[in-house]
Amino acid sequence: MPTINAIMIIQLCVLVAAFPAQYLLSQWYGADSTQSLQLIERWLIGYWNNFRWSYLGQNAWTRYLKHQMVKMRNWYNEGEEYIHAYFAEPTRIRSPRPESVQFKVGMVIMHKQLGYSGVIIGWDVEARAPEEWLKQKYPPEKQYLRKSPHYRILVNKSNRIGISTAYIAEENLKVITGYEVFHPDLKVYFSKYDGAKYIMQPWLKQIYPHD
Repeated sequence: MPTINAIMIIQLCVLVAAFPAQYLLSQWYGADSTQSLQLIERWLIGYWNNFRWSYLGQNAWTRYLKHQMVKMRNWYNEGEEYIHAYFAEPTRIRSPRPESVQFKVGMVIMHKQLGYSGVIIGWDVEARAPEEWLKQKYPPEKQYLRKSPHYRILVNKSNRIGISTAYIAEENLKVITGYEVFHPDLKVYFSKYDGAKYIMQPWLKQIYPHD
């Protein structure tokens, strides 16, 4: 289930205790406190809705299940050769970090030609994808890009371009700052945005310890 720590439990207890407290206040102060009680009631409703959507809603469970699926896949593949790990899937620890990889996980980028933005969630030192995909992606004059770093991108949904993820060569990307990304899977990979880049979730930081 989605992680609920001690602070969240305390918050829930306070929320539950607030309802009998509201009743006692109404009995003690009478009708003169109607406005104050209405303010308390609105606060309680807002607090409950926020708690419900953050920890009990469908989106919270979806994020949790996606996270667990990635962790199980990593555990299953641990110690093996990842011959079929395509498109920068998080299937092995990337250490040491090659100097040829310029960008880091969590950086917000923009596609130089197509103009859409996104956030990096993984990288490969060179393109790792099925051969047919690579042939279609890169014509003969662009085959050299296969040997360059490639990045897995969560595409910003506000761009409205109809794709959720992308796998892009480094040459086609540039880093931008002060620009947030909107994507339903964002919290699976990152905990917050610090104004310059996204902070990785602990499980992703284990895979990219030097990013």
